[in-house]
Amino acid sequence: MTTASPTSVDSAPIPPDATDPGGGVLTGRYRALTLGIVSVVLLLAFEATAVNTAMPVAARQLDGIQLYAFAFSGYFTTTLFALVVSGQWCDRRGPLRPLFTGIAVFGAGLVVAGAAPGMWVFVAGRAIQGLGGGLVIVALYVVVGRAYPERLRPAVFAAFSSAWVLPSIVGPVVSGAVTDHLGWRWVFLAVPVLILLPLAVMGPALRRSEREQPVATGAAFDRRRTRLAAMAALGAGLLQYAGQRLDLIGLLPALAGAALLVPAVLGLLPAGTLRAARGLPTVILLRGVAAGAFFAAEAFIPLMMVTQRGLSPTLAGLTLTSGGLSWALGSWLQGRPGAERYREAMIRWGFLLTAVAIAGAALVLVPAVPAWVAALAWGVGGIGMGLTVASVSVLMMRLSAPEDAGANSASLQMSDALGNVLLVGLSGVLFSALGGGSVAAAHEGAEGAGSAGAFTVIFLTMAGVALVGAVLGGRVRKG
Repeated sequence: MTTASPTSVDSAPIPPDATDPGGGVLTGRYRALTLGIVSVVLLLAFEATAVNTAMPVAARQLDGIQLYAFAFSGYFTTTLFALVVSGQWCDRRGPLRPLFTGIAVFGAGLVVAGAAPGMWVFVAGRAIQGLGGGLVIVALYVVVGRAYPERLRPAVFAAFSSAWVLPSIVGPVVSGAVTDHLGWRWVFLAVPVLILLPLAVMGPALRRSEREQPVATGAAFDRRRTRLAAMAALGAGLLQYAGQRLDLIGLLPALAGAALLVPAVLGLLPAGTLRAARGLPTVILLRGVAAGAFFAAEAFIPLMMVTQRGLSPTLAGLTLTSGGLSWALGSWLQGRPGAERYREAMIRWGFLLTAVAIAGAALVLVPAVPAWVAALAWGVGGIGMGLTVASVSVLMMRLSAPEDAGANSASLQMSDALGNVLLVGLSGVLFSALGGGSVAAAHEGAEGAGSAGAFTVIFLTMAGVALVGAVLGGRVRKG
């Protein structure tokens, strides 16, 4: 995506490269902006690692282990709607307002989740977080497109990944300690304090960027796309609800959900996405395949480590630390000079490494295999995801027209969210259907309480999805 070159009422789009002053992402005019957007990613990353660590305990104490997957996929369900709104908002008004609004809504969702008296309110809090997260992530992509020249964009995406390093190391330890000594609620209630940092650092730099590259303010929101986004979110929610019921009555919401979701997705994503047409459609599709496979497996690793290997929440969360660290490494590698010629190969190898990692994590279900093997496997998967996700983002920018910046950024993130909703939701259905969601067993918290077979099926299914992504990787190049 050549990204969001802004338009003014009486001037043509101005490519960011036309006024490139030189230097790196941490020099000159780019320093404050880079620190600001990395601070936002840092906030999202710390929340994600903290939630992964605290979730098994939260679900158990709220008697909601059967809704464990819903607490993750509910976040991405509302994100589907927010992504489209944010894309249009950014294209018509610039990224400043949707970004700051999203940060505020995200913080409100954390408070609702942390104060939840029951699992359904907890899921509602996660859904509010998803609204805020959807607004934020598209705005960040548009900021990159508007403010950075093409030569610096791979480095910015590498910085995004690097922002996960500290939360990956500190997040599980802090979250686990807070969960053990103060309770899981404080994991959610304390995170909103971090909102102050991005607001303070990023505001002046963003305002300067918007003054230098003003956008047109006369265009109205596309009501059709907004309506389709609402249909997609509602349809995804109905499908998840039906998956939790697993009975004949659940067929009704399942059919209604599919009737809403399928036409909405066809209308929102670029033509040819679902059939993996060459070029941009496949690039958009692969983002959802990668995110869905990896995060569906990741959501169940802490629960597996607690119920199958008897680890504490802290140690279970630390299993995922290697993935955050190596993700930054993979993203850094794809941004090195000379790596551009291997962009397609990096996507393929990234998917293969992710498949190997997911299958490797399943080995921990064998009692004779040490628990640290899961951490080693997730380190391999992190490299794969770093290579894949950053490369897909770079290709999306290259293949998009400047005026399509917000829409294509939203499509990329929508594919990400949709992949998470469908594959995390599928994992939840498999988990419940195969006996892994017993509330009584989870409430006891005894080692081996969950169903090893349920975890095995989830991991092997997601490894297969990642292999499909490796096959489709050859279609990112235009025919």
